[in-house]
Amino acid sequence: MPDAEKQIWSVSEINAALRDVIENSFMPFWITGEISNLVLHGSGHAYCSLKDDRSQMRAAFFGGAAKLREMGLRNGDRIEAFGNVTVYEVRGEYQFSMRKVRPAGMGDLQRRFEELRRRLEAEGLFDPARKRELPFLPHRIGLVTSPTGAAVRDFLQILDRRFPRMNVKIVPVPVQGEGAAERIAEAVELLNRMGDCEVIVVTRGGGSMEDLWEFNEEVVARAVAASRIPVVSAVGHEIDFTICDFAADLRAPTPSAAAELIAPREDELLERLAGDARHLRAAAELRVAAAARRVEALAGAPLFREPRHLLEMRAQQLDELRSRLENRMTLTVSETGYRLNELHVRLAAGLERAMTETGHRLASLELRLNGVDPRRQLERGYAILKRAGDGSPIASAKNVASGTPVTAVLADGELALHAD
Repeated sequence: MPDAEKQIWSVSEINAALRDVIENSFMPFWITGEISNLVLHGSGHAYCSLKDDRSQMRAAFFGGAAKLREMGLRNGDRIEAFGNVTVYEVRGEYQFSMRKVRPAGMGDLQRRFEELRRRLEAEGLFDPARKRELPFLPHRIGLVTSPTGAAVRDFLQILDRRFPRMNVKIVPVPVQGEGAAERIAEAVELLNRMGDCEVIVVTRGGGSMEDLWEFNEEVVARAVAASRIPVVSAVGHEIDFTICDFAADLRAPTPSAAAELIAPREDELLERLAGDARHLRAAAELRVAAAARRVEALAGAPLFREPRHLLEMRAQQLDELRSRLENRMTLTVSETGYRLNELHVRLAAGLERAMTETGHRLASLELRLNGVDPRRQLERGYAILKRAGDGSPIASAKNVASGTPVTAVLADGELALHAD
């Protein structure tokens, strides 16, 4: 065993030995204290002292300067830090090496957060089936936030950039401090009573868990869940989650993201509408052209040529009736010639009246014949029979020999038949 009086240690050796003893004697643990002598170094590391009312110790947070800056910690703030005791051999000082940092009391807040989240989740307040889709292009947005915070500026700037003419109704509320949670819940209820908004946005900027705690209160969660109007929760930064987020119909990671989720880009929307209009116009033109070709084809079909022949046949029959009538009248005059002198006046008047009435009847028949549409006759089950060879109409079965090929014109086409 070496002689303790003869062995000479260097300072570095002693500091290294002490480091081994100290670091192996303590498992990582949580410590609480007040920050003093805080330095956020340009290297990204943070250095400070942790003290209570009787003593202090040095502390380092390697790579944690940005985190402390984001949390807004200053000298005098009380924190809770997780890490282990180590020795800075260069100076022979022991210090606490921090791995996690949170404001003092955060452990209790986290416990309260989890308890409320589990209880409301068990009630079904966060059930995805309750979530509603946001309306497309809402005519008015209800904004519940502080009127002086960065959140309202970010939201309105993005909204104006994407869709400038969208209407926003701001309900100003405190977003931090005593009574803020009740005011936020009352604002959501007020917008529901007014009923002139199609979507509600509850928002504020980032901060610590303590800063955002008002949005973890039960009164806010219940007001958001009971809202008849869809609610978007945009509280804090992307890494922050609140009870309000779970109760809302949609969570946006930031106020700016909420504006992007609600409002489409006006220029993109107009471009889509213009494209749809072009497609509709092209489709309409194609349908009109197809209809025109169909009308032209129908106009040249044999069925539309037949009405002229039928009218000509009816006109010939009228001529025959007219001739027979005139002949009968002449015969009657001859047979009653002996009464000519006595009935001359009466006969002339009767003849004129009979001619007039007959003319009216002929005109009426002619109008009725002109109004006859062979297509309607065919649609009721009638057919026009024609000889297959010359296409002449067949008016009587007596004029057709058995076995003669004939064509039956129907409403939707022609059939080839043989006379029986």
